[in-house]
Amino acid sequence: MPPCSTFARTNILGVGVSAIDMAQAVAQIACWIEEGAREYVVVACVNDIMHAHRDPALRRMTNAAGMVTPDGMPLVFLSRWLGQAHVDRVYGPDLVLAASAMLAERGYRAYYYGGAEGVAEQLAGALEARFPGLRTAGTYTPPFRALSPEEDAAIVARINAAQPDVVWVALGCPKQTVWMAEHRALLDAPVLIGVGAAFDFHTGRTPQAPRWMQRRALEWLFRLLTEPRRLWRRYLIHNPLFVWYVALQLIGLRRVPLDDAGE
Repeated sequence: MPPCSTFARTNILGVGVSAIDMAQAVAQIACWIEEGAREYVVVACVNDIMHAHRDPALRRMTNAAGMVTPDGMPLVFLSRWLGQAHVDRVYGPDLVLAASAMLAERGYRAYYYGGAEGVAEQLAGALEARFPGLRTAGTYTPPFRALSPEEDAAIVARINAAQPDVVWVALGCPKQTVWMAEHRALLDAPVLIGVGAAFDFHTGRTPQAPRWMQRRALEWLFRLLTEPRRLWRRYLIHNPLFVWYVALQLIGLRRVPLDDAGE
């Protein structure tokens, strides 16, 4: 296998979004596993960018990831506008499927960390049924509270004992990025991937927007209509602010260089 690639990144509000498509993302994950690398992947939507833009520590953690994928169509459109014509969406739920197909083909092992009680196990079973040959190294649902150092050490030991090649992490934004950054050096698995709501989508707990809405950058509207209480702040406050901040960046009135963001 040739050496793993290094992709260009597009500066979007100080976050370096990788100039990639789905095939490149999966090939990079496969290469990291083959090399025994220690990398993590942030699957970034507008909400992730806004959290990182406002929090320098989180921005450094995000920019330290091996890949920051353009999960949302606004990030795809911006990347293309800023010169990366080949960029396509690397949507978390689709990345789970595409990478799982690769893992099954190569006999790699996946660990599922996060989600509500029982969801990780349900997801592992659904993916094994869909991709014959996919191997589950283990599952774990952490409690919905801060862990003691002893509890955290026990979880690290549990994951390492399972010897996964990939750890899928679903703790929500921005918690999963912080967890991956803080645990990257402690875990032996070559790749950690934060995929947010993908666990709930693939187990049927949360409905996904139709593809035509996804392609037209209208997924936010579908999710707002299906989960208004939980998501109104994200889509009615963060999204307009994102548009405003990006407009200021494009005309040169708001600058957050990637070097200042920790790359």
